[in-house]
Amino acid sequence: MSTGRTAAGVRPAPIPVATAQLLARADAELLAARVSPDADDRFVHAHLAALRAATALVVAWGAPTKRRGPRAVWELLARTAPEFEAWTAYFASGAKERADVEAGVPGVVSEKRAGELLATAEDFVDEIRIALEESSAAGAVERGPGSRVS
Repeated sequence: MSTGRTAAGVRPAPIPVATAQLLARADAELLAARVSPDADDRFVHAHLAALRAATALVVAWGAPTKRRGPRAVWELLARTAPEFEAWTAYFASGAKERADVEAGVPGVVSEKRAGELLATAEDFVDEIRIALEESSAAGAVERGPGSRVS
C-alpha cells in the first residue's frame, strides 16, 4: 500500500483543484469517446479530452504572455510547455474538423481518423498527467510562467 510519499519520504504537493477538475473532465471525454458508436462524436469527445488536458497544464503552469485577450489553448500550451509542441500542432490541426462536426456537418471524419485521434488523445492525457505529477513531486506546480522542471 502506498503512503503517497516519494522515496525521500516527502509528500508531493497536490495538483491544484482546477487542474484536477480539468483532468477529470478530460477522462470523462475519453470515456464518452470510447463508448460512442459514431465516428464524428468519437472524434469530438477525444479532441475535447485533449483540449481539457492542455488547459489543465496551462492552468497549473501558467501561460507566459504579455498580450491580453483570448488565445487558443494550443498556442498557450506551446508557449507554456514547448516540450508538447508536436502534440499541440497535431491537435490544433483537428480544430476545424471538430468545429465542422459541432456545426452539424455529417460524416466529417472517418472511422480510422476518429480511432487515431482517440488513441492519440489517450496518450496525450497520460503525458500531461505525468508532467503534472512530476512537477508536483518536484514542488513546482505553482511555478512562474515559462519556467521548467528539470
